[in-house]
Amino acid sequence: MKTIRIKDKTFAVSIPEEEILKQVKRVAEEINRDLAGRNPLFLAVLNGSFIFAADLLREVTVPCEISFVKLASYEGVSSTGAIKEVIGLAADITGRAVVIVEDIVDSGLTMVHMLDTLAKHNPASIDVCSLLVKPGNLKVSLDIKYKCLEIPNDFIVGYGLDYDGWGRNTRDIYTVVEE
Repeated sequence: MKTIRIKDKTFAVSIPEEEILKQVKRVAEEINRDLAGRNPLFLAVLNGSFIFAADLLREVTVPCEISFVKLASYEGVSSTGAIKEVIGLAADITGRAVVIVEDIVDSGLTMVHMLDTLAKHNPASIDVCSLLVKPGNLKVSLDIKYKCLEIPNDFIVGYGLDYDGWGRNTRDIYTVVEE
């Protein structure tokens, strides 16, 4: 089993890059089918979604645009529950089909905040596209139309996800190993 050490924790591969890319391609095909002719705006949530957003957009064939926002709700290995908007919405989304691109939906609290904020700008539609979803940890009801993978409530790093800023640059996704 391949492991890496980040700061004070050991992580083992849980989702290899090949499986991630297969699921990203599948979701992109669903988006291409569903949003044909709609010129969607992909709104990638930084920092974690940057790798996922890049791979996803390379597979999306419908004419589209991308913009970025930054919301923070994590500290160390757990969600703080407090959401701090760091960089706000820079694009006009009035009447647009918007696809939020998120690395992981954990408690769902950040996504609810994001959906409420975006709804005030009168988009034609808002869909959620998440690389990972932790259904066992959701604290709110969410319609996540496009999801690549469901995972257990473990702490993970890699493929854009981090542990205190570290580990984003791995190709695979790793799960923390209890020592």
